[in-house]
Amino acid sequence: MIQHHIEACAQVPGMQEILLIGFYQPDEPLTRFLEAAQQEFNLPIRYLQEFVPLGTGGGLYHFRDQILAGGPEAFFVLNADVCSDFPLSAMLDAYRHQPHPFLLLGTTANRTQSLNYGCIVENPQTHEVLHYVEKPSTFVSDVINCGIYLFSPEALKPLRDVFQRNQQDGQLEDSSGLWPGAGTIRLEQDVFSALAGQGQIYVHLTDGIWSQIKSAGSALYASRLYLGQYQLTHPERLAKHTPGGPRIRGNVYIHPTAKVAPSAVLGPNVSIGEGVTVGEGVRLRESIVLHGATLQEHTCVLHTIVGWGSTVGRWARVEGTPNDPNPNDPRAHMDSESLFKDGKLLPAITILGCRVRIPAEVLILNSIVLPHKELSRSFTNQIIL
Repeated sequence: MIQHHIEACAQVPGMQEILLIGFYQPDEPLTRFLEAAQQEFNLPIRYLQEFVPLGTGGGLYHFRDQILAGGPEAFFVLNADVCSDFPLSAMLDAYRHQPHPFLLLGTTANRTQSLNYGCIVENPQTHEVLHYVEKPSTFVSDVINCGIYLFSPEALKPLRDVFQRNQQDGQLEDSSGLWPGAGTIRLEQDVFSALAGQGQIYVHLTDGIWSQIKSAGSALYASRLYLGQYQLTHPERLAKHTPGGPRIRGNVYIHPTAKVAPSAVLGPNVSIGEGVTVGEGVRLRESIVLHGATLQEHTCVLHTIVGWGSTVGRWARVEGTPNDPNPNDPRAHMDSESLFKDGKLLPAITILGCRVRIPAEVLILNSIVLPHKELSRSFTNQIIL
């Protein structure tokens, strides 16, 4: 997911460095990935780990010295769980034309779906944010927050004010000294909602691609958007149909190290990772196959994410049910529905965790298989623990 963020940032002229802020324990794959990205884009890229989860804004304040080192003119803040064509240069142009502490990227949603996002009421002439509500209970605006921002160094002052207020409130409740929750800052509720209408927050509207990535279904949708974007930006990354090669339908990405049998049929919207093996007669559609997985002969994999190192046995069928936005509504976004409804698992795409083994000639439909499981039979609408 963050490869796309890093690539977009690296293309902005004058970008000094990229900082990843998160609560996750950095592991060897993340370190390897960041080292490779540093070499590819020739930019310093570092991971800064929060000591506790600090919310959407707390990490920015906690690591403010690192962010402001080198005296940046401004800095981008990108949520990791979004997919976009990241119009960062256009945002930078807008900021330079009219500098303000906070510039938010906005897009439009339909009235019903807008309730699932941060909603922005803007002045249509000046694009100042007059009102901001995070996930309102009634309709506020069809302009929603994309989770992609450009902040001036001045933007850290309101974060400091929230931190100090949190500290005072915490000390009233707990006289033992520093309250551990003081560092948690919710950018949307604590900052944007409070400062809207004060001439500090502006919105830059985009009609480019954008989606949240909250579920495996939205990950497949994001993959489809990115593959479609490659038609314009990186056509060389898309597989071409060649004589003696697999049959390619639509947009397909195949990692150079993957081995794909010539009788396989791939696409549309398929991404095949490093070291993957795709056997004879395999049919793959609307799926992501992560590194090191093996699809044996004549398997059929549709609307599925196959975890790294997993094996799907010959003649097996692994299938999910698509849950796409309404194609007739240009403002429709992916619904981030929960996994369950009325106690039942919702039909959704199938997910195989890492190193799962699916036997030959079985059907796995609308199911989630946790890592390291070896299945012995077919499953439908199950979470297999």
